[in-house]
Amino acid sequence: MHDRWEFKTKGSLKLYQDMLLTQTGLVKQGFSTKMGGISLDSYSSLNLAFHVGDEDKRVNNNRVIFSSSLGINKDDWVTLNQVHSDKVLVISQDDKGKGSSSLSTVMGEGDAMITNDVGIPVVTFYADCISLFIVDEKNRAIGLAHAGWKGTLQEIGVKTLTAMNIKFGTKPDACTIAIGPGIDQCCYEVGKKIYQMFYDKFDFGEKILKASNLSDRWMLDLKMANWLQLSKLGVGDENISVSSLCTKCNQHLFYSFRGAGYKTGRMAALLMLV
Repeated sequence: MHDRWEFKTKGSLKLYQDMLLTQTGLVKQGFSTKMGGISLDSYSSLNLAFHVGDEDKRVNNNRVIFSSSLGINKDDWVTLNQVHSDKVLVISQDDKGKGSSSLSTVMGEGDAMITNDVGIPVVTFYADCISLFIVDEKNRAIGLAHAGWKGTLQEIGVKTLTAMNIKFGTKPDACTIAIGPGIDQCCYEVGKKIYQMFYDKFDFGEKILKASNLSDRWMLDLKMANWLQLSKLGVGDENISVSSLCTKCNQHLFYSFRGAGYKTGRMAALLMLV
């Protein structure tokens, strides 16, 4: 797996961008850190999600800060009520702004969005789960998916690409994909039930699961699982970039649900066709 992610300073903000995506020249994109905002306490400081208990005013201000660093209007954001599903929503110009300023106006329930309309920033939120950025250079279309263990088990990345194929004619071998920072195998311990579901479903179980030091516990590699799913679908290895950063190991940079417990903020992944 290749890591083409780099930290960039945009104005006063440090953000994480994938150079493989940048090289397409088709998108604005970025993954936020937890630094540079105005949220307090466990949300300090660049929390970008409404659903975690932070003050809406602070979240909106943080969204302006992050958007400005990318030259994007915060009021154009499209967001979802993420429910750890395999549901993919098609986004159009009519949806622009849904969920940009409040939780009550989100697009709907789901964990992935696809569009071929320019100027629509699709945004998903994270605190250990895996982000999947998809750019179809041939058909000028994009997809953005949120993959926790449930979404990974349900192959949300594959289903996002399949939805793009149906809607836009996307072919896996014409796509550029970036897998963002998230909890790595070193820190992601699961029990026998989750272990068995992954081992039974995929023929690469031995590549993504290894025994923990504790009895009946295993360490799961979500990034590798998503990479293998996309690779088997036909995406070339040279066209997939995978961040090597673990959110739990790097809590000075990122929010981590497992690291901080229930009450913590969220980073955002943003992708927009230009």
